[in-house]
Amino acid sequence: MAVLSVQQVPITGLAAVTFTAADVAGDEVPANRGVLLLVRNDDTLAKTITVATPGTVRGLAIEDPQVSIAAGTIGAISVVRSVFGATAQITYSAVTSVTVAAVVVDM
Repeated sequence: MAVLSVQQVPITGLAAVTFTAADVAGDEVPANRGVLLLVRNDDTLAKTITVATPGTVRGLAIEDPQVSIAAGTIGAISVVRSVFGATAQITYSAVTSVTVAAVVVDM
């Protein structure tokens, strides 16, 4: 499982975002405020992305969002904020032609 580095995107405009191949074993991303997971699906089939959200709220587990990314599109998934230092684990229904990036807008 690879840990994705969060890329800073300036508020003044778009920056070049570097996408990396999705790891077949899944990826991890810091569960910090404002982190957005970008998923590019260049395959001919839709992919389902699951973000396992760490932590609980008042003892209740936070639901793990599952998002379907259509073929030939880029999807954006907001990572739920957790305790400092925690990571969210990301799994993919398949990784063929899937690349990912974690970004945060620099305010």
